[in-house]
Parts: sequence; C-alpha cells; structure tokens
Amino acid sequence: MMTQKVASAMIRYFEGDMRRIQHFLKVFAYARLIGMAENLDSDTQNILDIAALTHDIGIKNSEMKYNDCSGYHQQIEGPPEAHNMLESLGLSLKEIDRVCFVIAHHHTYTEVEDEALQILLEADFLVNAQEDQLAAQAIRSFRDKVFRTPSGVSLLNTLFEL
Repeated sequence: MMTQKVASAMIRYFEGDMRRIQHFLKVFAYARLIGMAENLDSDTQNILDIAALTHDIGIKNSEMKYNDCSGYHQQIEGPPEAHNMLESLGLSLKEIDRVCFVIAHHHTYTEVEDEALQILLEADFLVNAQEDQLAAQAIRSFRDKVFRTPSGVSLLNTLFEL
C-alpha cells in the first residue's frame, strides 16, 4: 500500500524528530477520518492521505535556508522535496503533481477549491490547535472562517467542546 510506503519514508526523513513525526501522523489520521466521512472518491482520498503525510516536508529545508519554518517557506520548499520522495516511491506524475499542489497551498486559507486541500487544512488545524493550546475563541474564529466540511466542523466542535 502506498500510504504505508510514504509514512515509512517520512518517518525516516524526520528520523529522531518525534514531535514532527507525531504531528504528520495525527494530521493523517484526522484527514483520513474526515475524507472518509465526506465520502471522497478513492483517487482524492489517496491524494489526501499522501498529502497529509508529506504536508510538512518543507520544514527541514526552510530551517536550513531561512532559519525558520514559516508556512510561507514550507509552501516553497515542500513541493520539490515531496516530488523527489514520491517519485522515488513510484507515484505517477499526475499523483505527484496533485500532492505537490496541496503541499504548496497548505498554509493558504482563501479561495480553496480543492477537496483534498480543504480537508488537509482542517485536519492540520485540529492538530495545531491542540499542540499550540489555542484559546476557544481562536478555534471558533478559525472554524468560522476556514472550515467547510460538515465532518470537519463536527469533529472540531466535539474535540474542543464548542
């Protein structure tokens, strides 16, 4: 299964960095849960799964090149790194291009037209809100501005008792 190969490759990529490994695994779990609840077609679910696992792949190069891991720099550095990894794992160019599109936009919250990207934004926020211990008002605000899937909204409301 390709998701297992990608997950293993990402664990090796972030070897020793438990925080980052646990982050992408949690994002993957929430993205998969939301995608399945939203009845994504199998191709879109596959793209979502792979994008969720690789969405933060640009962090290492961002830290080396810019001495930060801002979302802006991740969106620049992530796609080339993901492309190389996914190509080596045997994904098709069409799949790689879609995953790289999602990675290149996973910190852009306006005018989201792509289902996989929307769900990744929601799943990543669920994890970040907990990891960063965001206040309830900040969580509500983000929900109201960014969340679009009924499953994502319901999950967020349940997790954070909103």
